Amino acid sequence: MRFSRIPFLAVLVSAALLADASHAADLKLPRPSQKAQVMQTVGLTDVTINYSRPGVKGRTIWGELVPYDKVWRTGANEATDITFSTDVKVNGQPLAAGTYSLHTIPTKSDWTVIFNKKADQWGSYSYDQKEDALRIQVKTQPHEMTEWMEFSLPNIAVDNATVALDWEKLRIAFDIQVETVEHALASARAAMASLAADDYNTAFRCAAFAFQNNVAPDEARQWIDKSISIKETWLNLRTKADMLAKDGKTAEAIQFGEKAIAVGKAAGDTPAEEIAKIEKQVAEWKKAKKS
Repeated sequence: MRFSRIPFLAVLVSAALLADASHAADLKLPRPSQKAQVMQTVGLTDVTINYSRPGVKGRTIWGELVPYDKVWRTGANEATDITFSTDVKVNGQPLAAGTYSLHTIPTKSDWTVIFNKKADQWGSYSYDQKEDALRIQVKTQPHEMTEWMEFSLPNIAVDNATVALDWEKLRIAFDIQVETVEHALASARAAMASLAADDYNTAFRCAAFAFQNNVAPDEARQWIDKSISIKETWLNLRTKADMLAKDGKTAEAIQFGEKAIAVGKAAGDTPAEEIAKIEKQVAEWKKAKKS
């Protein structure tokens, strides 16, 4: 009896594939375009970008490898995604907290930057415009040569930042704005509403924040008084003095300033330079009071 070799080989191949399938999940190979992440806190908002970094590798990028006028994944492999931990504004346009796939439509001048509600997609192949949460227009900028595509946040402030994408000799950038003071003030009010009986430090921090940011002045005065009533420190006394001076109550400011100096010196661990700053400020108030 003769056996056909082809069915026998087919059985061997099938068996090998079945055997390897159980180990496929363990197979790890390097990607030509490596994964990367950039995370930056802006005020109280975490901004996180996950992407893969393609290289130039001597190729013509714009208009060839990355075609003009077509939706691009803004990287390699999976579509780039960006996460905001709070509501933000992007170039002045509101965008809710969440994770978005970040697509772009490159052109020779203006680009369209797209925040799409469907994250976790491979490339832009399943991109659906109906899922767009926001589209903005940005202008390209010349930039020093960048071999591997890179996202960064080159400019950061307490309530805004710039997100930049650099690749080859081109940069695109957009601004994000966050409501840091509003979020922080809400947090301060919540903390004061549940303040422990001996927690002078939280009351001081809430008062100092409001005072330094010129918000809720009446609450700031109440909070600093609460802190002082629990425990007098050179910090809360000095802040109280600054508040009084700002309100034009120089004589009272001097009294609290001098008390801050005395309490600070008595504590024994107050930095000498801080005591010197208060002494200088009190001297200036006294001079202004005489004139």
